[in-house]
Amino acid sequence: MVDGREKDEAFVTLATNDTYALGCLVVGSSLRRVATTRQLVVMITDGVSPSMRNQLGGLFDHTISVNLLDSTDTANLELLGRPDLSVTFTKLQCWRLTQFKKCVFLDADTLVIQNVDELFDREELSAAPDSGWPDCFNSGVFVYVPSDETYRNLLTFAITTGSFDGGDQGLLNLFFSSWATEDIGKHLPFTYNVVSQAFYSYLPALKQFHENVKVVHFIGPVKPWHHAYNTATGSVTQLPNTGNNQEFLQTWWDIFMDSVQPHLDPLIGGIVGDLANLTLADDGGPAKNDRERRLQWEQGQADYMGVDRFDNIKARLDEKITGASGSQTVVEDEVRSSGGDDDGQSVSLADSYGVTLANTSPGGVNLQDSSQQFAVSSQAQNEDDISSGHITEATDLL
Repeated sequence: MVDGREKDEAFVTLATNDTYALGCLVVGSSLRRVATTRQLVVMITDGVSPSMRNQLGGLFDHTISVNLLDSTDTANLELLGRPDLSVTFTKLQCWRLTQFKKCVFLDADTLVIQNVDELFDREELSAAPDSGWPDCFNSGVFVYVPSDETYRNLLTFAITTGSFDGGDQGLLNLFFSSWATEDIGKHLPFTYNVVSQAFYSYLPALKQFHENVKVVHFIGPVKPWHHAYNTATGSVTQLPNTGNNQEFLQTWWDIFMDSVQPHLDPLIGGIVGDLANLTLADDGGPAKNDRERRLQWEQGQADYMGVDRFDNIKARLDEKITGASGSQTVVEDEVRSSGGDDDGQSVSLADSYGVTLANTSPGGVNLQDSSQQFAVSSQAQNEDDISSGHITEATDLL
């Protein structure tokens, strides 16, 4: 490239908790694998643990801390009672990265298959059609121009108009409402944001356009890290009725196991801890079976006549309670938060007997608490800053 664009342009993603930090690590690793020349930026909230922050810092060029809005700011009182907007507002802060001239945002549940540096030749707001309603764009991948003015306008719009789906996709489609009808040049081909499940119902398209796929998007509540992985064979087995393309899902896991999993802290709780403790085993290891059973339990598919019958549950609980050795046993509760796309950044609720019971606090973002903490006080890690201080006045916010 010319004119130093490598330093002035960046791929940006967001992690609101440790689970979604896993996705960000795969996003960043996939970008490195396709030899992007642009900067890699990850925005993180307080929901990301120090251990995962270190992992992100080793991969991304810039790790930038962003906080949710603080209810002590009088200008934000209108937002109280709107917890659905908390993570949405965090994502909007990508417009505050004004040290860059142009950025491409990638949700944490995306996977880059081929080099996509040509996206930086596109204008704001360029995005691919949403598979569910093609007159709307999917906000999992979009090109934008950082601007404090745009950020303020987005905040004002969110307060006065809101989002038709409760998340960033509805808000951005309303704000950039001309996308559907005006400049076709801002319509990215579907290959830049391919829904992994799309080819499940249209296999001829996969055969025809397979070689053109550039970015895969794993939408829906079940993310790649929820599926079962066999460490003996190196293959991934999908949970029932999820409909992901097997090749893309396998690619996600191949990158994860090669570039991310070996560096995870095994002492972290929840899904991250389960994945960090994966070891070679003939049957794929207990982490595989426990995680699969956990998600099936949450989906109401418990085997009440078999392994999940009451006496087994009671025995498992008794075992954990009596075996705590004086430590407090807590059922880990990773909350479901909406953030990356319209389906939200959902993480699995740890069940009370099929997996690890840890005496650690939840790794997810508590939206109810977050909605009461509305401060854009950006204390950037390392040398990065997107804010010079705390926003305390209405004029500072709007």
